[in-house]
Amino acid sequence: MLERAAWITALVSLATWSVFYFAGVAGEQRARGRFASLRAVGRLEAAAPDQSLWSAQRVLAWRDTLIGPTPTPLAVLRIPKIGLEVSVLEGTDDWTLNRAVGHIGDTASPGSEGNSGIAGHRDGFFRGLKDVAAGDVIELETLGGTGRYRIERAWIVDPEDVSVLDPTPEPTLTLVTCYPFYFVGSAPQRFIVRAVRTASAENESGRQG
Repeated sequence: MLERAAWITALVSLATWSVFYFAGVAGEQRARGRFASLRAVGRLEAAAPDQSLWSAQRVLAWRDTLIGPTPTPLAVLRIPKIGLEVSVLEGTDDWTLNRAVGHIGDTASPGSEGNSGIAGHRDGFFRGLKDVAAGDVIELETLGGTGRYRIERAWIVDPEDVSVLDPTPEPTLTLVTCYPFYFVGSAPQRFIVRAVRTASAENESGRQG
């Protein structure tokens, strides 16, 4: 009797795991198809992410966000050096940062004049920031075109130091994530990347041609 009950419990557990696993895989496949179709009609949308550096927990959290609709992105952020391409959504709530990266409220809109703050998870989309350096290029695509930014510096601050989001005289991107990148638990500091716009990537391509 006990052996039979154990087998039943094991089979139920396996069936439950299978449902969640295949639902996640199906959701990921739908997302990839959605990315392709939206790009075909000129809508802003990032490609499906490279999750090779992500934590297992963050991968599952991302898959959970595929079930419902996604807000229209404000922009698409790309850092070619680390292979990052990600949609920028409005806000920094848990769902938003599991799905993409988020525009920090009360900072300049992505692509506009001033300092635009963008937050992301250190064990997800923004884990690759650990490998950026001064001089690396960031591209920001909005409905108005593609702007090119160059990283000036990266540094570490305490969570209470919000001066990194102060207005700037020139178009600026300030990327914010928790630090250390592989810290277990709630990370005690913040990693900041500051980049300043140099020129339009589209215009640069035109001049080269």
